[in-house]
Amino acid sequence: MIRLVISEDQAMLLDAFEALLSLETDIEVVGRALDGQAALDLVTTLKPDVLITDIEMPRMTGIELAEHLRAESIPTKVMIVTTFARSGYLRRALQAGVRGYMLKDAPITQLADAIRKVHAGGRAIASDLAESVWDALPDPLSERERSMLRLAEGGHTNREIAEKLSLSAGTVRNYFSEIVQKLDARNRIEAGRIARANGWL
Repeated sequence: MIRLVISEDQAMLLDAFEALLSLETDIEVVGRALDGQAALDLVTTLKPDVLITDIEMPRMTGIELAEHLRAESIPTKVMIVTTFARSGYLRRALQAGVRGYMLKDAPITQLADAIRKVHAGGRAIASDLAESVWDALPDPLSERERSMLRLAEGGHTNREIAEKLSLSAGTVRNYFSEIVQKLDARNRIEAGRIARANGWL
């Protein structure tokens, strides 16, 4: 029996995943979470065989969640199930140790087969994305720069970002100047759009 935790911030989708996957005779849903931190807590406690998670999650993204599990040497295999068919996301997910990357419009039978494949030690990547990862632009952003762009996306001012990250306002301005140059953007808002479009946030 494959012990599974599902992490999905849309309650209706979470219910649907649980109901449909529970119909599979070899898959048991042992836990469910509505945000990344709750998923990390569940996986740390329950040690399931497989975790399926979305990328964009409150409190912790699916990729950050995979990075935490790998850093803590938790053997649970991670699968991303998302609407984001972006090669940048896929590349970052693979670098974080994710074993599967499927799209939400895939049939549930395909998802169940992907879970089995990942549980057996293989990889399961959406076929229309598998080749595109090699053509993806390399991610030029550091984790600090990524955090700053996410805060800027949320409408935070430089001063607020400085306070949240324990930096000076001048340092924050310098970081944004570097980010804008790296991404060939006109300002930090456009830099955020470019980074988001490429799957770097």
